[in-house]
Amino acid sequence: MESFTEEQLYTQLQKLISDIKGLDQEAMDQIQGRLDSLTKPQGSLGQLEHIAKQLGGIQRTSKPIIQKKAVLTMAGDHGVVEEGVSAFPQEVTPQMAYNIMNGGAAINVLARQANAEVFLTDVGIAFPIEGQLIQKRVANGTKNMTKGPAMSRYEALQALLAGASVAEEKIREGYNLFATGELGIGNTTPSSAIVALLTNSPIEEVVGRGTGIDDEGIIRKRRAIEKAIEVNQPDTSDALDVLSKVGGLEIAAIAGSILQAAASHVPIVIDGFISTAGALIAAKLAPQSIAYMIPSHGSMEIGHRKALAGLGLDPVLNLNMRLGEGTGAALTFYFVEAALRIIEEMATFADAGVSEKSS
Repeated sequence: MESFTEEQLYTQLQKLISDIKGLDQEAMDQIQGRLDSLTKPQGSLGQLEHIAKQLGGIQRTSKPIIQKKAVLTMAGDHGVVEEGVSAFPQEVTPQMAYNIMNGGAAINVLARQANAEVFLTDVGIAFPIEGQLIQKRVANGTKNMTKGPAMSRYEALQALLAGASVAEEKIREGYNLFATGELGIGNTTPSSAIVALLTNSPIEEVVGRGTGIDDEGIIRKRRAIEKAIEVNQPDTSDALDVLSKVGGLEIAAIAGSILQAAASHVPIVIDGFISTAGALIAAKLAPQSIAYMIPSHGSMEIGHRKALAGLGLDPVLNLNMRLGEGTGAALTFYFVEAALRIIEEMATFADAGVSEKSS
């Protein structure tokens, strides 16, 4: 992507956004009819029924199928860790990247159980690494956003399109259900800034403990976000401006993967707080992309509910998780597949000879 100008990258992004269309209402109506004929009170399977209809609308068929599942875990570092906003040093990012590549991280365990593949992408780890990962490096992490923009607009566009290209490649390989994931020490700080700005929320209502910082750490984190917003003055009407000034490379890549999934009619399960910050960026760029998102869990991060509410989404799970990597989204794969099994395998009233509700 280095050979493209900023204007050319922006044109590519606009083309991607223009490819995102609404869901197929006819397919959704057909699935609703099927659901209403099944041996249960109408609507009694709640979110499972909503997911079944959503999948049909996304795939544009009354008989949606899941072929292969992929967790797209984007990795990047953050210059703002200089402000003491994390309980762990930045060296943990590459260390955890190697753990994922070696199959020993939580996301590997949960993805294996869900019969899904994990694909780790280096969008901007501060310490370049080698191994079984996708190389889409834009920079050696972001800059300290308390002193100026986290990245240039050009870098933000590069990272967005890097995420889109990873999703596009996996779609070509036959994957048609995605989960978002991330890795990067300090990334709850830019996520909190994004959520505060795009949901118009007070900073104290969106800043959590991240990796486990103490009360003094919370104060430093809030001050860092306040200073970053004051120094950079992000334009909340411009998602690219917010992303470049107070965002992260992996957050941008998550947003790009969501946009590509939506443009390609592929459902994408949104993980926790950082992923939802990326989803807010995607939604600001292309509001119709929200229809392709499946929320996974309600994170322990206090700003996550604000972020989900900003998207109009309710989490499927509440497990008091706050790990990231894509763990909550991988668990939600089960419920997505359960929704399909309901419409595929459950008997209708007529099939089972069960009397329907009397009028």
